[in-house]
Parts: sequence; C-alpha cells; structure tokens
Amino acid sequence: MRRLRFVALLVWGLMSVMPSAMAQDADVLLVANADVETHRLTRDTTRAIFAMRQRTWPDGQAARVFVLPNSHPVHARFVKGRLSVYPHQLQLAWDRVVFSGTGQAPNRVRTQAEMLEQIASTSGALGYVEREYLDDRVQVISME
Repeated sequence: MRRLRFVALLVWGLMSVMPSAMAQDADVLLVANADVETHRLTRDTTRAIFAMRQRTWPDGQAARVFVLPNSHPVHARFVKGRLSVYPHQLQLAWDRVVFSGTGQAPNRVRTQAEMLEQIASTSGALGYVEREYLDDRVQVISME
C-alpha cells in the first residue's frame, strides 16, 4: 500500500511538471532570416541542419546556423526540447565534422539579442530565440 501511494504521488508529480516543461520548450522558437523560403521543417531535418550534417535548406539555399554557448540555458532547452538530443551530443557531432575536415561548427553568439541580429542580417540563417526576443526582422519556422 505504501509503495502504491509513492508511485501514485510520483506519477502525479511528473504529470504536473511535464506541461510546464513543454510550455518552456515551446517558448524557444526556431527562427530564420526573412529571405528563407522554407517555412516548415521536420524534427529530423532540423536536427540534421543543427548537427551540421545537412548544409542546405530543403529548397537548396545554403543554411547558416547560429547557436548560443553550450552552457546557456536557452541552448539546453532548445536542444533537448526541440531536437531531442543533449547539448553534449550536439557538440560531439560538431567536433566530428570539424576534426574530420568534412565541415565546420555552427556560428556561436553570446546572447539572444546577438542571435537575432545575426539571423536578421545573414542570408539563409537559422537559429533560435525565446518568444520575447522575436521581432519582425526574422520569421518563425514551424517544426513537425
């Protein structure tokens, strides 16, 4: 009986936390330069672009990826919540393409304001910002 009560409390606790965690992930938006013609990406395509395995948008335009530092909480929320990988896994993918000579790491920015500025001013750029940083210089890309 005691174990059953514990399990019930644990399940209830997890269910009450999950909606707020999902809402936080939804507040980190995938954004692109206004010239990008693609308006929707699958999770797999987005993950491939951020892992630097896919270097172009689906329409063939060159993709320029911008990311926050690995230690930034918004980076962790985006990577875990939207790409379904851990920041260290993404870093390993970047290290692999850099050290093998087959590609380069994404462009790093220090702040979300700098992220927004770089995406707005770079053709084909892709990145992420919290909803409160969003403005009309960039477009939101939806993920399926």
